[in-house]
Amino acid sequence: MMKQYVVARPLYSEDAFADEHEKIHRHHKTLRHHVKQYFTCDLKRAKNAALSLLPFIGWMRIYQLKEWLLSDIVSGVSTGLVAVLQGLAYSLLASLPPWYGLFTAFFPVIIYFFLGTSRHISVGAFPVLSLMVGAVVTRLVPDEGPPINITGFEGLTSDEQRVMVAASVTFLMGIMQLAMGLLQVGFIVMYLSDTLVSGFTTAAAIHILVSQLKFVLGLVVPGLSGPLSIIYTLEKIFVQIEKTNVCDLVTSILIMVVVFIVKEINDRYKAKLPVPIPIEVIMTVIACGVSYAFNFRVIYKVDVVGRIPVGYESPMAPNMQIFGETAVEAFPMAIVGFAVAFSVAKVYSVKHDYIIDGNQELIAFGASNIVGAAFKSFAASTALSRSAVQESTGGKTQIAGLLSALIVMVVTLAIGFLLEPLPKSVLGAVVIVNLKGMLMQIREVPYLWRRDRPDCVVWVVTCLASILLGLDLGLAVGLGIELLTVVFRAQFPRCSVLANITGTDIYKDRKDYMSIYEPEGGVKIFRIPSPIFFANIDFFRGKLVEAVGFNPLRVLRKRNKALRTIRKLLKKGELQMTSKGLLLTSSGPIEESEDESNMEELDQPSDFKDLPVQVNWNSELPANIQVPRVDVHSLILDFSAVSFLDISALKGLKAALKELIRVEVEVYIVACDEYILEKLHSCKFFDDEVKSSMFFLTLHDAMLHILEKHPVNSEKTKVSTIHGNQCNGVSSLRSRDKFVHVSN
Repeated sequence: MMKQYVVARPLYSEDAFADEHEKIHRHHKTLRHHVKQYFTCDLKRAKNAALSLLPFIGWMRIYQLKEWLLSDIVSGVSTGLVAVLQGLAYSLLASLPPWYGLFTAFFPVIIYFFLGTSRHISVGAFPVLSLMVGAVVTRLVPDEGPPINITGFEGLTSDEQRVMVAASVTFLMGIMQLAMGLLQVGFIVMYLSDTLVSGFTTAAAIHILVSQLKFVLGLVVPGLSGPLSIIYTLEKIFVQIEKTNVCDLVTSILIMVVVFIVKEINDRYKAKLPVPIPIEVIMTVIACGVSYAFNFRVIYKVDVVGRIPVGYESPMAPNMQIFGETAVEAFPMAIVGFAVAFSVAKVYSVKHDYIIDGNQELIAFGASNIVGAAFKSFAASTALSRSAVQESTGGKTQIAGLLSALIVMVVTLAIGFLLEPLPKSVLGAVVIVNLKGMLMQIREVPYLWRRDRPDCVVWVVTCLASILLGLDLGLAVGLGIELLTVVFRAQFPRCSVLANITGTDIYKDRKDYMSIYEPEGGVKIFRIPSPIFFANIDFFRGKLVEAVGFNPLRVLRKRNKALRTIRKLLKKGELQMTSKGLLLTSSGPIEESEDESNMEELDQPSDFKDLPVQVNWNSELPANIQVPRVDVHSLILDFSAVSFLDISALKGLKAALKELIRVEVEVYIVACDEYILEKLHSCKFFDDEVKSSMFFLTLHDAMLHILEKHPVNSEKTKVSTIHGNQCNGVSSLRSRDKFVHVSN
């Protein structure tokens, strides 16, 4: 049996409710109070600030040594091995010598350990970010032709110039992230929707795939950047396709097939495997051994990683001239790096039930990139696959990240030489096979097209723009399209006319339901499902005119013109007052007054004070005067979904209400937000025509009030009302259902 409820309460307008229920007046804090509180410091606040700035103190205090340490060690070793391989591979994306990826897998991780709030993400190189760095590097230091004129490039090799560019743009990116964190603007990532990020990363995956083809095929292709660079790169590849190094191609295909199969096994049996099989590491070790044993570099002309210097290089100051050349690219890099890291961190924080702070994450990544850039690493974020390894192998805290950095340090200081025979085609193959997740996002397009076409447009435009124009311009275009869809949705909301679901106090769109009840005699219920502001107030007024079926301003002007004509006929004696009303005594043709003087008077309320009778505009008028009929006597505006009104909307709304009131349509506004009501009062919205009494607590309250004021005489309608005590002039309603549809 369906559950039911019955509510007996007075019929409330907003004024009646306010009279009966005393409201608590809250004292809002002033700007001065907020500023004073912000700069006030005490022991508790200092402690909280320290814990906020150094989050590792919080989880170190609760660290469970026996339960967590072994898991963190296993996770750290596994993640470190993957970080070494990915660092080498993603350096190729950044157009840098491979060993600089080891720096990126070490310095940022150390800084994030102290400042980061996520316990599970693995900090280091991220393929999309590496590719964006590579685009900047190849623009300033191209493979073919001289580098751009930069002070400080003198006496440096091409690789050293590229390292300077990568480190400087990373430093600038870190400054931007740190500044955003200190200014508490972590919310900026909210403007990057999942749809936009999906389209952007899919395009980035295609860029990465194309950039790695030269390593897989063993070709010499100069790095290109800028709009249509992907087209020109493909052209250069296909022009020399016959020069493909067969050894590189066979090695790459073999690596990709094996890694792909084992990764699928890892995914399918992840519940049964204690740790994922580190297939990339295994295949890298095998490839190194085979390449060294058969001397791939000499015999088969295979391009290998080559010499890896032992130890770390001296710190380097960023180049200020490069800052000016790369500021436009650094900002989208800062946003993308943070957005990806924060998204991954949020997933793991929900899974493991702890809180991450977006602003503190910005500070952590900003500081990580600044320190890393000083030691010649390039842009750091987090790689999804590497973070998955750190979490799935049992990592509990960033102790695992710290241990992974130690593994990278061991490789850098001691055993890096073992990776020198590694073919670059193996690194390219590993990068390509790890693109599966990003490339498979293209399957979202059919779903988005069926479910949400504006979102589908955002995905497709972002993806195509990022592919053709480059990742930085593509992100800007995608963000622009996304904001346009938001504006479009807000500017053109789906307004509707509601009707009562028979026998209930529920109101739904009358187009969607069969068992609905609309009172006879002209009641319209109009719902606005969005904020009303300067951009959509005209659209709202147009939809309102469409809903009521007439233009109130046009009707008002017609009525006032008719009054001018009636006054003129009365003055001439051609119209006389009789017991049946006004009677035309002249038989000649009567022309409607075309007096264009005082046109503004036509927009004023109809004035009957000098007439012997008030004109009934819905009856037949004398002298064949034609005025549009108005069959609506009451209009209800449902404001339940209106979250705010700006000043332009207030003016437009008041004008629309006055036009309706002046053609004798009673207007009621229901479910209005308390904040909006306060704003209406403070902005002097109410006057002799627009009154606060038109506001009602709920839609049903307003409808019952209208039915009491304009009783419906119909055999199909039963008004079930019991009047009890009067409360503030409003009848007490004992039955929940004011009107019930009764079949004959």
